Amino acid sequence: MVEVAAAVIERADGAFLLARRPQGKVYAGWWEFPGGKVHAGEEPQGGLARELHEELGIDVRRVYPWITRVHAYAHATVRLNFFRVVEWTGEPHPREEQAVRWQRLGEPMAEPMLPANAPVLASLALPLEYAVTDAASYGVEPMLERIETRLKQGLRLIQMRDKELAGRERFLRSVCALASAHGARVLVNGGPDVADGLHFTAAQLVTLAVRPTRGLAAASCHTREELERAIRLGFDFAVLGPVKATASHAGMPLLGWDGFARLARGAPIPVYAIGGLKATDLDEARRHGAHGLAMIRGAWG
Repeated sequence: MVEVAAAVIERADGAFLLARRPQGKVYAGWWEFPGGKVHAGEEPQGGLARELHEELGIDVRRVYPWITRVHAYAHATVRLNFFRVVEWTGEPHPREEQAVRWQRLGEPMAEPMLPANAPVLASLALPLEYAVTDAASYGVEPMLERIETRLKQGLRLIQMRDKELAGRERFLRSVCALASAHGARVLVNGGPDVADGLHFTAAQLVTLAVRPTRGLAAASCHTREELERAIRLGFDFAVLGPVKATASHAGMPLLGWDGFARLARGAPIPVYAIGGLKATDLDEARRHGAHGLAMIRGAWG
């Protein structure tokens, strides 16, 4: 197993940096995320900082651990430790005869891309916030008003959670219509499979034999075993918690940030933190390995 540190270097406008492997290297001419092999005795984040300085002439200032993926190439099996680099000094420029380019999701992708990167790009497309509805507490019309307000502010991923709501199907249709008008996606907790995907509870997760075939698939997890099951089933992302005390999971043991980091470490899929969180917790969550925040009350104010 070859340990590799890979960087998603992100500008404020959403573009991220790709590098093309130079002549003389395996897969010469293919595009990849910048980075390189981690030296013996070196931590992946330290290897990342060294590689980015050597390859691109930049010094990282703010970096978040993200996902870890294993890929078997013909010449080697690599463990790709991905980090999201959001702050650095210096202007990235090639120092090893490699080409570089800024890429945006939704635009024609640089080709050819290394095979290991397809699922990484799909994970990168997931927003940093996953908002969970609570019409039972707010009321249907006030909830729809809050959803519309947040969509106008840039919210792009919603879980429709209200399972016992009277008129649930009508509410779901309204949520989907609002989301569609703003280019957002909706996952339905417990079905029906009529939106952009399904979200499963931990109890439902343990009964599944296969991943749903259509749309996104996500699950709520509270243990590493549950998270591992979501990974084996090929889910797109997971929600892990509770991190802090929350009314929706009263009495459940709290993970805290250290517990969250321990359970999420090394996961190959994005993991959102949930449980008593607010938007101001985003930096803390990402420093502990979260893709972003899943919130109920914290999403709606």
